[in-house]
Amino acid sequence: MIRLSLTALLLTAGGAQAATYDFLAAPETDLNRVYRLDKATGEIGACQYGLKDGGSVGVTLCYPPGENAGPQSPSDYALVASRHEREGGVFRVDLRTGMMSICYVLNEVVVCTPPAK
Repeated sequence: MIRLSLTALLLTAGGAQAATYDFLAAPETDLNRVYRLDKATGEIGACQYGLKDGGSVGVTLCYPPGENAGPQSPSDYALVASRHEREGGVFRVDLRTGMMSICYVLNEVVVCTPPAK
């Protein structure tokens, strides 16, 4: 019985750790970009499909965090898309403080505006 309870506890703890990222497609209708957010740190990156010269299979192009897109103060972060069909960026929101940043790809990195309320 004790062994079963310990196993259940470990599985539950492992399951909680598995949900540390949030993913959201950019709202722009002709852009195949998906943003990735670390929900605990607020760090944000993005990836999209790219064509490969002379090949039939494309590549995944990923953009690392740049200015203001790296880890923030520990909190509970989420991604929100605007409903603007030509918007390539997303909002990073801090669910505890209400602070927001707009994040987008610029010069091969993801950048974010300074957080504001």
